[in-house]
Amino acid sequence: MTPFGEKIRELRAKSGLSLKDMAAAIQVSPAYLSALEHGHRGRPSPGLLHQICGYFDIIWDDAEEIRNLANISHPKVTLDTSGLSARHTELANRLAHDIRDLENREVKALLDLLSKKS
Repeated sequence: MTPFGEKIRELRAKSGLSLKDMAAAIQVSPAYLSALEHGHRGRPSPGLLHQICGYFDIIWDDAEEIRNLANISHPKVTLDTSGLSARHTELANRLAHDIRDLENREVKALLDLLSKKS
């Protein structure tokens, strides 16, 4: 699951909407919408983001949140550490290798640490 998919599923649940009904309304297949929610598809296009925001009547800051979530929701990440230190490369490789073994609390701690850098 991706942060974007989690948010869309949450919005659908709050509104009591089925995946099939939402997919029809925004003119995508239920399979595609399900794949977005489950993190099996990459980032949605800007046009689809606009449709989704319109569908849920999301404007301004909330729409920006949806766009930001979409930007950090690509399920297959590629990191380019060329030109960085050996430690940077080690970190990228260790994270790629061990990410499935991290517990939620460890992931949260890493995200909190990275958020302090932003």
